[in-house]
Amino acid sequence: MRLNSDQLPAALARGLAHIYLVSGDEPLLVGEAADAIRAAARASGYTDRTLFFIDRGFAWDELQHATQALSLFAERRLFELRMPSGKPDKGAAQLLDLATQPLPDVLCLIITDKLDKKASEAPWVRAVERHGAWIPIWPIGAAALPAWLSSRARALNVQLEPAAAQLIVERVEGNLLAAKQELEKLALLAGGEPISLQLVMGTVADSARYDIFQLAEAAAAGDAPRALRVLLGLKSEGVEPTLILWALVRELRGLWQARERDRLHTQSAGASWNQAARPSARALARIGAMPLAQLLRQASDADRILKGVARGDAWTAIIGLTGSMAGALQAPRESGRVAG
Repeated sequence: MRLNSDQLPAALARGLAHIYLVSGDEPLLVGEAADAIRAAARASGYTDRTLFFIDRGFAWDELQHATQALSLFAERRLFELRMPSGKPDKGAAQLLDLATQPLPDVLCLIITDKLDKKASEAPWVRAVERHGAWIPIWPIGAAALPAWLSSRARALNVQLEPAAAQLIVERVEGNLLAAKQELEKLALLAGGEPISLQLVMGTVADSARYDIFQLAEAAAAGDAPRALRVLLGLKSEGVEPTLILWALVRELRGLWQARERDRLHTQSAGASWNQAARPSARALARIGAMPLAQLLRQASDADRILKGVARGDAWTAIIGLTGSMAGALQAPRESGRVAG
């Protein structure tokens, strides 16, 4: 069976499967799902736990010998396989056997990163889903994070005001572990009272995991507040403006190529295809209204400023380009200056 993380506790309460697969790229949620399975296993007498780290050089004979060996101190054994790639290669047949031919008093827990479409259709994955349980963990989008935080707050027996939840989302963007830790701290500070916006403003640190690609995607999608927030986060973290400009230009190239493909009614890729991003659906919907030629000229002007060839402030140029891409500012026609 396939379960989401919310369904897992009830499924474990009904009884244990002999094999579990937990996959996903969100460390907090993957870790919590694995912890729940381990706890249920311990409660059912699986006290002998053997951990295997599986990479390309893993000797699959080790796992085979372990499954065949008798435990001297415990009747029930938990085998935990951590396989980040989700691709067992020559060990696929062995995992298929573990799923379809349960071993007496052995429970298997397999933990992987997110499985792509091809990996999800592998016979051993389908066998785990059919004979055991597969728990794919999906990232929680920004729109769903306030509800997720409110649910977590209720589990801590505290009420989270909507405005406070939204501010936490903005402060810890994309970092669920930081959100969980901040919420637990706020619950203690609240002393049984609702967590208010004022309490969050005074206590929550800015723990957002910013990266240059989030910035470029937000700017291309027209989300100016988020783009500028991420940009300021990158600046405070000491990210070089040259790297930020590279990401913005990469996104602009992707938009330009997408527009050219539509204009020429072709899907062929040019020579610089590997240097361009693949724009999101929101960004593609804006192409018709984006002055791409002017934006690329503005990026060129910013590049000259960064290299010291032209006069100007590097961060002012980057902020201007970001605002222009996001539609918050008007892209200039001839210079790197930004018109309001």
